[in-house]
Amino acid sequence: MEPYTQQTSIIPPVRPKNWLVESILVTIFCCLPFGIAGIVFASQVNSKYDAGDYEGSQKASADAGKWTKIGMIVGLVLVALNMIFFFLMGGAAFWASFQGMQDN
Repeated sequence: MEPYTQQTSIIPPVRPKNWLVESILVTIFCCLPFGIAGIVFASQVNSKYDAGDYEGSQKASADAGKWTKIGMIVGLVLVALNMIFFFLMGGAAFWASFQGMQDN
């Protein structure tokens, strides 16, 4: 009689989100440097997961999400500052032309 052997199957964790689409959109529309960092980490998620490096895959996913979110926030802040600058400059130009009309 053979000894009883128990087969155990290791169930891998759920594949983490890779953030690739979001990183590409942030690169195109918001902030190029942070978006590229997000793309680099996002591209590592699936390959590390498929190689069995589940912890590395989780870390790459977290880093991709972090850089994507930072890029989006920086991009939105820059757009807001740009709009404020143009409104202020437009107001200053308006008042300068208004003052010029009153001087005549």
